[in-house]
Amino acid sequence: MRAVMPRSRVRRPAVAGTFYPRNASSLSAEVSRYLAAAERAAAGEESSVCPKALIVPHAGFVYSGPVAASAYVRLIGVGQRVERVVLLGPSHRVYLAGLATSSADVFLTPLGEVPLDREAIERLLPLPQVSLLDAAHVDEHSLEVQLPFLQQVLDEFSLVPFSVGDASAAEVCEVLEACWGGDETLIVISSDLSHYLDYETARRLDAATTSAIERLRPGDIEHESACGRIPIIGLLAAASRHGLTPQTVDLRNSGDTAGSREQVVGYGAWVFC
Repeated sequence: MRAVMPRSRVRRPAVAGTFYPRNASSLSAEVSRYLAAAERAAAGEESSVCPKALIVPHAGFVYSGPVAASAYVRLIGVGQRVERVVLLGPSHRVYLAGLATSSADVFLTPLGEVPLDREAIERLLPLPQVSLLDAAHVDEHSLEVQLPFLQQVLDEFSLVPFSVGDASAAEVCEVLEACWGGDETLIVISSDLSHYLDYETARRLDAATTSAIERLRPGDIEHESACGRIPIIGLLAAASRHGLTPQTVDLRNSGDTAGSREQVVGYGAWVFC
């Protein structure tokens, strides 16, 4: 783990100790357990191609960690190619128009610092839908919970974070195109699926969302289908342009992982190669 150096602008973890362990050793061990279980489940599958993009859930690790791991495990062994992660998730606590990035130099987790790619961020700020809004990041969990997984499976990488609010698919797609890059750039969309439905209703709605993602049909994803619907449909538009093929690697809900089945939250994981 790298030592944490004093910084003038550090985004500190908001949900360490609630969504995931605050202690670095405990956090690393928990993520490793999820990845090991996902690796066993994926044994025998082709994994030589490094994914260009992922869609992964963002609940507390006990609920969505096993599902997220099923996508992140695809980066083990090939993730050393990735030098930059463009990370988008919905804004849960702050209303905003467009996409908000951060003025921070680093995002901090119990596993250490993740530097932001300030040069890339500055290039994106002239886009009218992009703004600097630290308030959209201070308490937001949708991006934060992805970082321990990324720190575990990648080597050194920088981050281009966006909290997504009231935006169009075209606006999201334009941002993704502007920082698309090559094999060195990984795109991660953070989103849960249906919320607080009964188990069977959630399964039906999440299956329909899965079909829309697999067929690259953003118009088929309903408003109630995913809290990260806007970044998802922006990714699907970009994926169509670039000829990416989505693969569903996991689809479960909190009733399958660590909760009751009366009201569940849906979780899915997809890789785009």
